[in-house]
Amino acid sequence: MPTTVRRTAAAVAALTLLAACSPAESGDRTKLTIATFGEFGYAPLIAEYEKLHPDVTVQNRVTDFDTHHKGLATQLATGRGAADVVAIEEQYIPQYRKAKDKFTDLASFGARDLEKQWAPWKWAQGTDGDFVLGLGTDMGSLALCYRRDLFQAAGLPTDRDEVAKLIPDWPAYAAAADRFTQKTPGVKFADSAGTVYTAMLNQSPENYFSQRDDSFIADTNPSVRAAFELSGGIAAKGQTAAATTFTQAWNVAIKQGSFATVACPAWMLSQIKEAGGAANKGKWDVTTVPGRSGNQGGSFLTVPKQGTHQKEAYELARWLTAPEQQKKLFLAEGILPSEPSVYEDPQVIAHTDPYFGDAPTGRIFAASADQLRPNYRGLHDADVRPEFGRALGRIEDKTQTVDQAWAQAVQQARALLK
Repeated sequence: MPTTVRRTAAAVAALTLLAACSPAESGDRTKLTIATFGEFGYAPLIAEYEKLHPDVTVQNRVTDFDTHHKGLATQLATGRGAADVVAIEEQYIPQYRKAKDKFTDLASFGARDLEKQWAPWKWAQGTDGDFVLGLGTDMGSLALCYRRDLFQAAGLPTDRDEVAKLIPDWPAYAAAADRFTQKTPGVKFADSAGTVYTAMLNQSPENYFSQRDDSFIADTNPSVRAAFELSGGIAAKGQTAAATTFTQAWNVAIKQGSFATVACPAWMLSQIKEAGGAANKGKWDVTTVPGRSGNQGGSFLTVPKQGTHQKEAYELARWLTAPEQQKKLFLAEGILPSEPSVYEDPQVIAHTDPYFGDAPTGRIFAASADQLRPNYRGLHDADVRPEFGRALGRIEDKTQTVDQAWAQAVQQARALLK
């Protein structure tokens, strides 16, 4: 799932229209474009960068997640149309590492000297041997967002530390769902089976493909089967709202209080605020995610080789991903940095969020980040992953059992790989 995807139709339309103009020199000023999916919170940083570099103007090209990544594939294939700096979400990184000949090796501009800025796993994701494909932006270390009022109505503890003790792992989460449903049958425990499933997968070192040889292992990997059966089991009991993140149905469910929990990456907090509005301020809280860690989302800034200002593009990407800017983004937007010096910063750790009952979000997400381990994504991860999401949807709409949905997902995933 994408990172920092707060967007409005008007903003996206306006920025997309501006992006139709191709980069060019404006007098003596170098014009750069940066393409992101959704808002990365870059507007004030870009304004600051332009003040620091009066010979440069920067245009932010913003589209939605799917349009952005599909568009990039076309731009690279045709050799034209790509922005000077392009954000790529983590699930697509393995695919674009295979097309690294289309990108500038950022090591040629000295990027390897920056390696220690990032958590080792994050740096490794953006490289291919000595080749540096991209510089890491944020990460989506996981927590659990929950409705304190709905927990109270169900007779469950509401204090965030007590909630963490109640659900230290996913089997305990499923047990809590049963208790919750008995007392409040009109409200769902989770937003969707897919959210639970994804959070569980992101705590496993391997998912659909083997780290050793990139072979398909979903049907033999016990972590994938366990995640599918637990999340599918919750769905089969009718304990999910079948509301998928980034949809209007999810926004409505947040606003109406239709579900009580969601495994939330750091970037999701802003979405909950926007969907819930002022009426839901103080009803939500944040605690440790079952399993204590995991990552969902996070991106990299890359420089396509077709650009005419590659060095200037690299300098922009380097500045935007520097610790100073990452700290500003977290304090202003809650966008969690992937650099230990920032998420361990005392000011970041002390950060609280009044919308979530003054939850110590800085401390919670930093603790989750400290326990992160690499999560291998195969070359075709983005192809097969949706099949399992659709399978969970079939369980939620009662058209298939857990076993039937699993069998079809595996079959369709294998067919895609032929």
